[in-house]
Amino acid sequence: MNAHDPAWAQHRLLASRRREFLGAPIHALTMAETLAIADEAMTLRRPLHHVVVNVAKLVNMRNNAELHEDVATADVINVDGIGVLWGARLCGVALPERVAGVDIMINLLSLCANRCFRPFLLGAEQSVLDAVGMRLATDHPGLVVAGMRNGYFEPEDEAGIVGAINASGADCLLVAMPTPRKERFLKRYRDNLTPSFVMGVGGSFDVYGGKVARAPKLVQAAGLEWMFRVAQEPRRLWRRYYDTNTAYAALLCRELWGRRGRRKVDL
Repeated sequence: MNAHDPAWAQHRLLASRRREFLGAPIHALTMAETLAIADEAMTLRRPLHHVVVNVAKLVNMRNNAELHEDVATADVINVDGIGVLWGARLCGVALPERVAGVDIMINLLSLCANRCFRPFLLGAEQSVLDAVGMRLATDHPGLVVAGMRNGYFEPEDEAGIVGAINASGADCLLVAMPTPRKERFLKRYRDNLTPSFVMGVGGSFDVYGGKVARAPKLVQAAGLEWMFRVAQEPRRLWRRYYDTNTAYAALLCRELWGRRGRRKVDL
């Protein structure tokens, strides 16, 4: 059985790159640095808990103490959303780049194929999971997938699922469930899970499996990926994005105003 390794907090890169933005800890890491840490964790068999934050999660963390704890106690916290990246930079928090969860997942699967690590995929609908498996067989024919399990299960099933993950001998675990369910699952069981690298990937299986189209690169670079998603599922997403984006804008304005006031006092 693995136990959470608090020594990651003293890791040279993680200790020196830890920042704070709007009350949330984040790490100023590049994609390459993040993947190198994941590789290190799996090579050395040191358990590492990874999360990403975007605008919606950052806003919800302000009102959900359990979610805040689940995120803040992770070992690596990457900035997923472009809005968080721009907002942090505007507030003087230096971040090198956006490290999107779906991109981490895709690169991590390539890493697993190249280094003979075995991933376990948990979450999404069964049809999506099947599509992901088919694409992996094409993209990485040599990759050994330790196991797959859809995300439709009851709380009483969780112990058995954790047992199946551990019995699979997986090196990493990717959990494709919505927030805050995936954060709660990983925080609750991280001391019981044996995969060395565990990460929540949200809707990334839907993207990789072809159920949901990802915004073009130019749209992503312009910070409008959220608008692209709303256009795909307006009834389900417009209110959520409106509420979280509005709340985030208000938080950002208050932070900037507070910093302006502090600068005046310092002068």
